[in-house]
Amino acid sequence: MSIPKEPRQLMINIMYLVLTAMLALNVSAEVMNAFFTLDDGNKASINTVSSQLDNTVKNVNELLREPSKAKFKPIEPAIQEVQSISAKFNAYVDQLRDRIVDEAGHKDGKLDDQDYKLSYGKRVPKGMKNKDVTTRIFVMEGEGEKLKQNILDTRQQLIDVYTKLVREHGQTFGLKPEEINSRIESIANNMPFKIDDETWKKTKDKKSWSDFKFRQMPVAAVLPLLSQMQADLKSSEAAMINSMAEMTGGRVVEFNKFFPVVQAEKSYVIAGEPFNAEISIGSYSSSLDPKDIVLSVNGSTLRVGEDGKAKYSVITSSTGPQTLNMAVVVTNPLTGEKLEGKGTYIYEVGRRSVAVSADKMNVFYIGVDNPVSISAAGVPTSELRVSASGAGIKLTPTGNAKYNVRVETPGEATITVSGGGLKASPFVFRVKKIPDPVAKLSGKTGGEIGSGEFKAQGGLAAILENFDFDARCEIQGFELVYAPARQDVVPSTNSGGRFNEKSQRLVQQAKPGDRYFFENVKARCPGDQAGRTINSLVFKIK
Repeated sequence: MSIPKEPRQLMINIMYLVLTAMLALNVSAEVMNAFFTLDDGNKASINTVSSQLDNTVKNVNELLREPSKAKFKPIEPAIQEVQSISAKFNAYVDQLRDRIVDEAGHKDGKLDDQDYKLSYGKRVPKGMKNKDVTTRIFVMEGEGEKLKQNILDTRQQLIDVYTKLVREHGQTFGLKPEEINSRIESIANNMPFKIDDETWKKTKDKKSWSDFKFRQMPVAAVLPLLSQMQADLKSSEAAMINSMAEMTGGRVVEFNKFFPVVQAEKSYVIAGEPFNAEISIGSYSSSLDPKDIVLSVNGSTLRVGEDGKAKYSVITSSTGPQTLNMAVVVTNPLTGEKLEGKGTYIYEVGRRSVAVSADKMNVFYIGVDNPVSISAAGVPTSELRVSASGAGIKLTPTGNAKYNVRVETPGEATITVSGGGLKASPFVFRVKKIPDPVAKLSGKTGGEIGSGEFKAQGGLAAILENFDFDARCEIQGFELVYAPARQDVVPSTNSGGRFNEKSQRLVQQAKPGDRYFFENVKARCPGDQAGRTINSLVFKIK
């Protein structure tokens, strides 16, 4: 007789925490597709367990039809209730999956082909890299906390069903009081379907479980996380139903394949940081002696603890995807049979880096708002420290890693970024006055002009050409010289851009052959302490 085992989780269980450092990463399509491989693995595991569980339930129901098994009749409705509770949670999670795929894709309120695309020959959601949708739904709108409560409620409902069954009917089934308590304790303690409500509290910037799990998580990473929860539930459901089936003396589904399972602290780490993980085996039984388990990673054997898990830690150095090749060998203590399994786990190693870019030009201009964007790979935005110095610079945050810069004097200004393990990184920008505007009359800088067009003008304008900022320069004044054909010239001094009374009279005298000179033109732009001399204009009336 083989040792009764809890049903294997049959899940990849690989990606557990994707660090919010992915916020600034341009994750490759290959890595994104790896998430879908994990999701497919979870779904395949769920289907396998469901198929085997259906056989178990069918066998139990047939067994309970025998008159000699009448005392075990209460097990049948208990199994149905467990399956109903599990189905309700799965339906809820399926709706969440459909919603995030649609809202990151076609956004028409339903899941259809328009929400998907082909990537490397694989059908994947169009919005697989979208982190805004998952953050909004699970963190900002509170769906993550609802999910957490649903998990807690579903878990407790399952435990209550099992507890009620064995407490009310356990002695009728032939169980001793201590065995009743032991079974309830074992079911509750060994359920993989649960909430880790402690890890997120150890972080510096996470405000809740859902914030820790879902903020800035791409859709591709959230989908296997959700199917992982469904796989945990299916494993827990199978454990309960197999325990009930065992009480009847009927055949229990026996899982005889073992495989390594990784529960990593992070699936993205910075070079130089340790990659830490717990590695265990699927289908682990509390009856197994740790000495009967051999776990290895990349050929190195790990020490297995009493809980069947082994600690794994390695200091990372090279960047890019890193692969763990895992193997497990389990010896059946009764038969001596050795059962083997293998698995792989891929995690990403990156380097901290930061970039500060002026959104419009690679220079700061005096007198205008200069928007800048700051991006840091491997550093949470909340841990960034940004400071500025030189050229009378003032730095104002505008949200979402963006800032506004104002400068006062020409020269150089420096923006320094640090924090989150990133060394202080200075970025130097040139500081300049706004370039000279161009004085124009009727959109022209000189040449021939019709008398009617010339007389219709009200004055000069200072135009900033090829300048990407919202800034206006004003004409402070100019000297107008009217040179009529074969007559003496007549000067006029004009303050401001519009023609004064004298200048207007001279303009209205224009006739073919006359010339007009606009000299000593002064303009003042934002940030100028005094006016600046710009181009002169000469027009000949035609």
